[in-house]
Amino acid sequence: MTYIPATLALLTSVLLSGAVLAQSVAPSSTPYPNRPVRIVVPYSSGGTGDTLSRMVAVRLSEAFKQPVLIDNRPGADGRIGTQYVASANPDGHTLLSILTTHTISGALMKLPYDPIRDFAPVAGMAVAELGMGVHPSVPATNLKEFIAWGRSLTQPVNYATTQIGGNQHLAGELFTLITGVKMTPIPYKGGGDAMAAVMGGHVHLYFGSMASMTPVFRSGKVRPIAVTGSARDPEFPNMQTFSEGGIPGMDIRLWYGLLMPAGAPAAAIERIARLTVDTVTTPDFRAALAKQGLNPMPMDAATFGKFIRGERTRYAEIVKRAKITIDP
Repeated sequence: MTYIPATLALLTSVLLSGAVLAQSVAPSSTPYPNRPVRIVVPYSSGGTGDTLSRMVAVRLSEAFKQPVLIDNRPGADGRIGTQYVASANPDGHTLLSILTTHTISGALMKLPYDPIRDFAPVAGMAVAELGMGVHPSVPATNLKEFIAWGRSLTQPVNYATTQIGGNQHLAGELFTLITGVKMTPIPYKGGGDAMAAVMGGHVHLYFGSMASMTPVFRSGKVRPIAVTGSARDPEFPNMQTFSEGGIPGMDIRLWYGLLMPAGAPAAAIERIARLTVDTVTTPDFRAALAKQGLNPMPMDAATFGKFIRGERTRYAEIVKRAKITIDP
């Protein structure tokens, strides 16, 4: 058996321990990302959120020199894809594309994940204003006339919605809370069906994104009444904002952003946040957003995190006041 002097053995032990410690605290030399990145879209392809995510993915892929793939996982009003990301490896290579309903659903039902605690905010991307449009048979051309007409009816006003508890539904409920006009949501399978319902006169009105409302407003098949936001839509300068019409609290908007699973590396979050904010503010990307009826909503991780927490609180209050429930 080889004999090792005690002092040499002690020195060897110290050196080995130091090597292990150095390995444990040294920064990883592995670049990020080191393989393809996925953005999970918890809805079917073709929607505004899907299109926006694909636009951003192209820019991220160019910067990363790695594929950034879109993974559509629709079902259960977005809950299937969201749950998938909540349970994913938080290594920075899986993201979730969200919209406003991410902060609403928790106030309506029990979820298999916490919309805030189980995710790390990454960045805000874009926002769309909601336009209120009515069938031409409705005797109103502005909010004052519509409110007076709605209050005069013995039956509630019917409005189309694509999802109970979604943006359009809460817009109608908030409108009722503020104005006293009684309204009943009529759910449809999608935006196309909802739009067809108001054009056909099966419902009185629809709250839709300005991207979807613009063509029907132009056609005259739906009459524009009001739009969310602080400024009038340049396409329809005669359509007042809700604030101008005396309803400043009607601020239901469609916004879009990115999350990662909780525990994702701060460096990965910071890099994607910086690239996303830089991307959505470039002139060419702003022009591309405008074609989708969107405006940039550049927010870094900290700002976006504060924003979505505030949105959750605000929508929970609307749900509570309106006494909205969803059958399990």
